[in-house]
Amino acid sequence: MEIFEGIGFSKFLEDDIAQLAPIVKRAFDEDTKRHLGLDSGGPSGYDNGDYIRRWYLKDDADAYKILLDGNLIGGICVSISSSGENYLTNIVIDPLCHDKGIGLIAWKYIEQKHPGTKIWKTETPGYSTRNHNFYINKCGFKVVKINNPNTSHASYALEKEMG
Repeated sequence: MEIFEGIGFSKFLEDDIAQLAPIVKRAFDEDTKRHLGLDSGGPSGYDNGDYIRRWYLKDDADAYKILLDGNLIGGICVSISSSGENYLTNIVIDPLCHDKGIGLIAWKYIEQKHPGTKIWKTETPGYSTRNHNFYINKCGFKVVKINNPNTSHASYALEKEMG
């Protein structure tokens, strides 16, 4: 395990899916409740570990468990390419640990792990204003496109150019 700004990071392994899955479900459900007024919801497989398996175990994935005082509280996954155009798949933090700066620390950890990145890309649901604030105002991303605007499936494509 590596400690970065007081938070632990450890390589994500397939055996970690069972422990991370309920955190992913809570995080997506919290976002859905906050922004849509629904009790639950998220991408396909978010509630049974399939979402994690699909992204965190890909060949180009660089995925980590996020630990606070040795306890698993989330995960972060990026896809790395040889072109230097890399993709932030997601940052998931247990809602019990929200608003403590942990997501930003996780993002800074990833940036320092991949200094050769020319541009970071990510996407987030149009309804998730909390995510917009995080990515734009805290992490330095810019909106480059709104996909499916004015629909319930709208999403924001975001990019961050590295110096």
